[in-house]
Amino acid sequence: MNAPLLREFAAVLAGWEWQVALLQEAPPRWLGPLGNRCRASGVSALTSRNLAAAVRAAAAKWNPDLIASNEGGSNIVLVRAPARIVEVQRIVLAQRPERRRLLLARVQTPDGRRLVVANMHLSVPSTGTGHAEALRAAGHALRFAREEPLIFGGDLNLRPAREPAAFDDLRERHGLAPPTAPGSIDHLLARDLEVMAPPRALPPEEREVREPGGLRVRLSDHAPVMGTFGVR
Repeated sequence: MNAPLLREFAAVLAGWEWQVALLQEAPPRWLGPLGNRCRASGVSALTSRNLAAAVRAAAAKWNPDLIASNEGGSNIVLVRAPARIVEVQRIVLAQRPERRRLLLARVQTPDGRRLVVANMHLSVPSTGTGHAEALRAAGHALRFAREEPLIFGGDLNLRPAREPAAFDDLRERHGLAPPTAPGSIDHLLARDLEVMAPPRALPPEEREVREPGGLRVRLSDHAPVMGTFGVR
């Protein structure tokens, strides 16, 4: 299906129940429309392939299949009212082979409680840097969070079954747990939060839409991960 899927993606995201959403490698131009549809405020950090962004965006609208991921990427944090984002920091984790950036957002609830959200897409396993990159990101996130609770999530490109030492280090050094599942690369790790429902990957049908004529379109090649956490 060679067509932009922003409308479909926004409709699915808006239909789920959430307070904070983390997106990785989303087209940068999606931030505003997604926020409007979901009735959320949001911030982003540009990642890779963003040179000549206006040209890339125009090409993506004209022929999405041709431009594909070359439209450019960004990590996005969305927060639904009445909570709001009160501070943001963006940190470069890697420049090669692709730029990886950590997006940090401090979120405040109406009663004055705060938590920090760290959103990232880490380097692919073939680079051999994933474990160290995850620990470096965690260090930045904890310094930003200070004593406030933390959600550390996104596409870590690390599977607990294959890289158990990385998750052991994140838990033992930084108090970040639990991972989603042994075979998952997408995680929501928490520190100093009550885990009310542990992170889990949603079934494939949750990210599918039916187009006219009965065609089913899967909006992402990653299963969305959801978890429920309480701020003490």
